[in-house]
Amino acid sequence: MKERTVQALLGAIKDRPEENQAREEARRRWAAVAKPLGSLGLLETAIEEIAALTCSAEISLSRRAVLVLCADNGVVRRGVTQTGSEVTAVVTKNIAAGEASVCKMAQVARCAVVPVDMGVLDFPPTSGVLSRRVGNGTGDITQGAAMTRAQAEQAVLTGAALVEAQRDAGVRLLATGEMGIGNTTTSSAVLSALTGMTPEACVGRGAGLSDEGLARKRRAVAQALACNRPCGEDPLDVLAKVGGFDLAGLCGVFLGGARYRVPVLMDGFISAVAALCAVRLCPAAAKAVFASHVSAEPAGGQVLALLDKEPLITARMRLGEGTGAVAAIPLLDMAWAVYEGGRTFGDCGIPAYRPLGGGA
Repeated sequence: MKERTVQALLGAIKDRPEENQAREEARRRWAAVAKPLGSLGLLETAIEEIAALTCSAEISLSRRAVLVLCADNGVVRRGVTQTGSEVTAVVTKNIAAGEASVCKMAQVARCAVVPVDMGVLDFPPTSGVLSRRVGNGTGDITQGAAMTRAQAEQAVLTGAALVEAQRDAGVRLLATGEMGIGNTTTSSAVLSALTGMTPEACVGRGAGLSDEGLARKRRAVAQALACNRPCGEDPLDVLAKVGGFDLAGLCGVFLGGARYRVPVLMDGFISAVAALCAVRLCPAAAKAVFASHVSAEPAGGQVLALLDKEPLITARMRLGEGTGAVAAIPLLDMAWAVYEGGRTFGDCGIPAYRPLGGGA
């Protein structure tokens, strides 16, 4: 990776005239396909946006992977989850073994699964898991910062470097996933710090907390914000003080998608908050962000609205691991099949549809 600092990475993300040219060419190709104009809705838009990002109307989605960033969070000590931190390591190993939910779904979507250890607590080198450890779990955000700013920058740069490596390996579509007990708590804290939304508005039940557990989680987020006073105008400060290694890494994945022109499918609430961090750091990064589904977490829809993204799927999913993002891949495959191989009006010998305005 050429850029050694986050500022250099942000400076390398630029718009190019070829983006609009490729988008318009993709739009013309859609208009030539023998079907009603715009009739595949958001699927057509997604293909057009992929063309713009890659600066080419000739699109390839044949190689894809889901990056599952795994890390532990010290806030788990505050009773904000149903299970302990040891579950993060167990699920990370299951992902590496191909046994986790995301692995089963990825098999159907013909998608490689790449688990990445960003800071799982006391996690040894494990076959099938990329080791990119920034630390041995984060600090308890109710008592102090999750990590140093230097660690936050390291995690962001690590995420971008993962995208570069996948692109160099021929991957042309990425999905984001995560595994980290307690990371809906950190995501809620980050969202609240970035937007000024109250903890009550940001915090959901995660993996199924009781009313008492939900109250503890809300108190933990409020305490974390009061203790650390993150600056909402500085996403790196927010990530360092109340985020997690997985969140910071995912932020880097979205920035890397824009830098290396690889489309990145968001999963649910957690990766959407990471995408929001990326876009707040660099608005041009939004072009690499594609919404897969709307999370069942209470603030899931609000984060998508802040990003100005519409989800392909509304299925009340909240599993994590990248399952929602992977579930959207077959939809893109179907759109791509029509875009690449659909018969045109000329092929069929029928007049093309044309847009009809109300007043003309």
